[in-house]
Amino acid sequence: MSKQAAKRIMMMRPKHFGFDPSTARSNSFQNQEGAEDISSIESLAKQEFEQAVIKLRSEGIDVIALDDTDHPVKPNAVFPNNWVSFHEDGRVLLYPMMTESRRSERRDEVLTQLSEEGINIKEVVDLSVFEKENKFLESTGSVILDYDYKLAYACISTRTHPAVLDKFCELMDFEPVVFEAFNKTDEAIYHTNVLMCLAAKYAVICLDAIPFIQREDVISALERTNHEVIEITMDQMYAFAGNMLEVINNKGESVLVMSKTAFNSLSENQKSRIAKYSRLLWAHIPTIEKYGGGSIRCMMCKVE
Repeated sequence: MSKQAAKRIMMMRPKHFGFDPSTARSNSFQNQEGAEDISSIESLAKQEFEQAVIKLRSEGIDVIALDDTDHPVKPNAVFPNNWVSFHEDGRVLLYPMMTESRRSERRDEVLTQLSEEGINIKEVVDLSVFEKENKFLESTGSVILDYDYKLAYACISTRTHPAVLDKFCELMDFEPVVFEAFNKTDEAIYHTNVLMCLAAKYAVICLDAIPFIQREDVISALERTNHEVIEITMDQMYAFAGNMLEVINNKGESVLVMSKTAFNSLSENQKSRIAKYSRLLWAHIPTIEKYGGGSIRCMMCKVE
């Protein structure tokens, strides 16, 4: 039985979602147009979140939906997969976040609530001390983990520092697969999980974003771990077609969760190749995608 797909996920109900200029400096997927309409954006994001949770649960996906707090204001709290990760041995890792506005998302009460929900938490390992050295690693946004083969895929950026990645791999006994990745304007892509989704039997990935000389190493790692490589274009990456997560529903079926934007960008051939392994499920979250610069995978934190 593969360890790759999530059996339970945690999602964070937003209180004060909005465009964050401090994160936009390193996230080219954020769009500021109309961002001054704060109350409307907050309201739409809350609606999109609730509709997404309802849809996921209706498909038999186990969602633990927790609440953000009013203070301090955390415009990116809807993306909890960036500050924490959970592992089958009961270890929970806390991560160094590049932007100060995001550091308050790390809350002890979240771990307490998850423990009360039956999540196995034996030890908390805090890597956030690297913030003092201006070295960052933003959890499963920065690193795509292959739990079956113990590989950690990561594109280097201001949010993904090799030294912290090495520390993670040392602690968790993973082998790093490190590469560079660039967007349309030759800027480093801020998070690996916008260009790559790794499921148990396949990988959805924008190879065009990776320099050719490094591309073969990534393809080789995927092929030797028996993953079918399903390539997406740069335009599809900007439609968040790399920002997906494989989950297992209550019938034991593999489901690939994506946004409606991502689903609409996929070709029929790409959909049919994915459908050999997983059922495709989408949530409509345009406000969160536009102003947050992340999609549905960023909203889902694998806790089991």
